[in-house]
Amino acid sequence: MPFKTSFDYVIVGGGSAGSTLAARLSEDSSLSVCLLEAGGNGDHILIRAPAGIVAMLPGHGKISNWAFNTVPQPGLNGRKGYQPRGKGLGGSSAINAMLYVRGHKSDYDDWADAGCDGWSWDDCLPYFRRSENNEAGAGDFHGNRGPLHVSNQKAPRPISRAFVQAATECQHRETADFNTGDNEGVGLYQVTQFHDKDRNGERCSAAAAYLHPIQKTRKNLTIITGAHATKILTEGKRATGVSYRKGRKDARVTARREVILCGGAFNSPQLLQLSGIGAATELQRHGIEVVHDLPGVGKNLQDHLDFVLAYKSKDTDNFGIGLTATVDLTKHIFKWRKDGNSMIATPFAEGAAFLKTEPSLDRPDIQLHFVISIVDDHARKLHLGHGFSCHVCTLRPHSRGEVFLASSDPMKAPGIDPQFLSDPRDLETLIKGAKMTREILEAPAMKRFRHKELFNVKDGMTDQEWESHIRARADTVYHPVGTCKMGVDDMAVVDPELRVHGMEGLRVVDASVMPTLIGGNTNAPTIMIAERAADMIRGIKPAAIAAE
Repeated sequence: MPFKTSFDYVIVGGGSAGSTLAARLSEDSSLSVCLLEAGGNGDHILIRAPAGIVAMLPGHGKISNWAFNTVPQPGLNGRKGYQPRGKGLGGSSAINAMLYVRGHKSDYDDWADAGCDGWSWDDCLPYFRRSENNEAGAGDFHGNRGPLHVSNQKAPRPISRAFVQAATECQHRETADFNTGDNEGVGLYQVTQFHDKDRNGERCSAAAAYLHPIQKTRKNLTIITGAHATKILTEGKRATGVSYRKGRKDARVTARREVILCGGAFNSPQLLQLSGIGAATELQRHGIEVVHDLPGVGKNLQDHLDFVLAYKSKDTDNFGIGLTATVDLTKHIFKWRKDGNSMIATPFAEGAAFLKTEPSLDRPDIQLHFVISIVDDHARKLHLGHGFSCHVCTLRPHSRGEVFLASSDPMKAPGIDPQFLSDPRDLETLIKGAKMTREILEAPAMKRFRHKELFNVKDGMTDQEWESHIRARADTVYHPVGTCKMGVDDMAVVDPELRVHGMEGLRVVDASVMPTLIGGNTNAPTIMIAERAADMIRGIKPAAIAAE
């Protein structure tokens, strides 16, 4: 049987958005859908076992990881930042910490107020609910019939509960649910993790939720892995298909209705630019024929800059490096394989906090991730023994960067310039947040776990000393967005229905369309965006989903 090359929809990128969108569109048996993914199937053991993140995140061998780097950052003492992104079905949901976080309701209301009709909190909430199979059950804010398993943590460590207690000792309120629209408080994260009997404790990536159950049985869905998209094919101002490279061979597929980019904040703008869609002056500099002069492509990059405090600990009931830790880890592996309830099921970032650096603020402006191991340079620098870490990031950065073509070769990485700390307000917030984080870690509830501070942070530091530490060690906490922003202004790339301005048959559906960064982790919102986009594409009215 000859290989099919023409489809109604061609989706580029099988990450959180692409997996969701491919599954939802192909529910209509009258439509044919092709999904192109540069990586593999996204189902190997390092992905299924949550603790496997320690092998994938650092980028050694680029296991399921694009492992990008930024250009040197003046705000970070000229250092290059590291940008891990998932490669394979499931995308970054296959290598992340599995944290299920939506952000604050006002984040979405801000989008609507800026001209993105249909993207307020009330508009988006039904799509969050539809995607969910939440272990806590259904209610006003959660669903329990969706494909994405959302669970309480399987075996949170005592040190994580001590972190929550320490935060309450510092007068921060405890919360059991960060996803009701008001996320202020401290507690334990919920995670995208299976909670059924057969797969309890396994990671529930977007691919495991949406694609893997159907990929062998849904005849109108074609998934091509190992397919690196190289160019969007166009006729005039209409997208007609995609060229891709698989191994050493070039091939193409055509789209009768639409080409939909789901490559994420780095790959989607890069593919647009490689295809002649972007700022004309930039395209011409690389000898690329201009198909459509669209100056906003690649601009508006936003990311959460993150600073880590870490301590050595004599407590061994967490992740460590050494003989004792290895013996304990082996025991946990066997227990995880038996029932899913062991430290192998950990998201590592077990403790959560969304806090205000000033009481007068209308919503939290910093987020904390409390981690049950020592984190140094994205786990690329290892330390013997045991310990714990706490990340703090500025939730709504004012700094804006860009993604640009470093080369006209589609197999080369894009240029990434977050321009971290280019706006001084971000540094001010991060200094305040770092001080608040250390206050929590020094609270009485953490006393028995503390042994030695790792990075020479000490009492009584001046703001200038904090600044020195931040510029020397801060980096991303993996939430890049905004480079194909949704909107109606001159720098918008897509309209509120995610159609590329000035083009026909071309959409972008991923985190790159977020006009502003939400106040939290970006995986759940990206899945929501794809759920919403699927209805837009199929012409299903919001009232129908609200009634489900």
